[in-house]
Amino acid sequence: MRPGAKRPSDAPCDHSTVGIVLAALSLVVMPALAHFKRRVATRLGSGALEAETRQTEVCAWLSAILLAGLGLNAWLGWWWADPLAGLAMVPLIAREGWEAVHGRTCCAD
Repeated sequence: MRPGAKRPSDAPCDHSTVGIVLAALSLVVMPALAHFKRRVATRLGSGALEAETRQTEVCAWLSAILLAGLGLNAWLGWWWADPLAGLAMVPLIAREGWEAVHGRTCCAD
């Protein structure tokens, strides 16, 4: 879009306060949860719990991207930040899927 152009619908940008709060909570909780899961996985020697720890870490990264998109939309009115955040998640999700399909997990050794 050219500078000064408006969104296609010209409707006011809505923001999701609930979404922002949930993403922020997830960003706080998920890294701590991953840390404790990893400690338990190491003590138990559990590959399955170690794999679950990896998924929890990915969830934290996705929460950070989501929070950035929702936050930029809410605070600066950048309506395009939320869909851009969704696109930013694609490589991370695709990599995780690719590794899982090809058996490249922490448990594959």
